Amino acid sequence: MFCKISSSILLLSSALWAQPQILPGTVAPDPPAAPNGAPSVPAAESSSSNPQRPITARERIQWVLKSTFGPASLAAGLFSAGYGTLVDHPQVYGPHWEGFGDRYGIRLSGLALSNSMEAGLGAAWGEDPRYKRVGEEASFLHRLGHAGEMTFMAQNRDGGLMPAYARFIAIPGSNVISNAWRAPGDNEAGNAAVRIGLGFFRRFGSNTFDEFWPDVRHKVFHRE
Repeated sequence: MFCKISSSILLLSSALWAQPQILPGTVAPDPPAAPNGAPSVPAAESSSSNPQRPITARERIQWVLKSTFGPASLAAGLFSAGYGTLVDHPQVYGPHWEGFGDRYGIRLSGLALSNSMEAGLGAAWGEDPRYKRVGEEASFLHRLGHAGEMTFMAQNRDGGLMPAYARFIAIPGSNVISNAWRAPGDNEAGNAAVRIGLGFFRRFGSNTFDEFWPDVRHKVFHRE
């Protein structure tokens, strides 16, 4: 199971580092060091403050790693696997610790594959998989609507919006591919169709978390 996850990340890394040579201009190079010895701003920190700058290959890899293995993703996996084990769904894995481990590992492998496909394919036409917050200056409904819109849209290399074509390929494609290592009873076309719908719903949930969690963290924990 985890060999599949590692293979997905390694393949993505190789493909993305090769992008500037294979497809010039589709992936922005990493920002150069600041002149006169001044410290440069790390790419991951500057991306939200300068949305017009295209995402770099390094930032694509960082997005895959954070979206797959970050604390929020791993915590969501605990909840998802825990709930599935509690109600014993799918029943083929059973209501026990082994079933919990199977559900957690299968979710993680599918997520790694989906995120790798989205970031890798999007590099070909400059699609940015990252979510860009509106911020607390906007109304609650506007921010919630933005999270919903960005479930199906993404920024292009010029900062404009475009349909998230790579996501439209990655979520269905990864769920169909993952049937290859799912147990019988969880690897049918109908199962994949349900997971595809849940995949887009989870993206909306992830966008909503990214939109509002910084405000909660600041007000409750007094942290930026």
